[in-house]
Amino acid sequence: MKKAYRVKKNEEFQQIFKDGHSFANRQLVIYALEKEEQSHFRVGLSVGKKIGNAVLRNQIKRYLRQAFIDLESDIKPNYDYVIITRMPTRNMGYYEIKSSLNHLLKKTKKFRQ
Repeated sequence: MKKAYRVKKNEEFQQIFKDGHSFANRQLVIYALEKEEQSHFRVGLSVGKKIGNAVLRNQIKRYLRQAFIDLESDIKPNYDYVIITRMPTRNMGYYEIKSSLNHLLKKTKKFRQ
């Protein structure tokens, strides 16, 4: 995933938490904030230390980034997203995480019509 597609700064994360809308399922929490001036979406990922060691946390982040790349053409642009993982993600594979993300994006109505 290109750096232009990532939310990196703490201030940006805090603004999304404060002003964005949240949706959740058992595995993931997603915050979404509309940004009119952006031509593409951006993603910030948060995987807590309780999930597992650094290797597992980085693997989950890679899975989430790849899922966003696979779903890129279906996701509405001009939004910032923050994804927070929950404990069940530690035992999930790529396709399960992608399915959970897909379900959550449909729930938030962030897919193109």
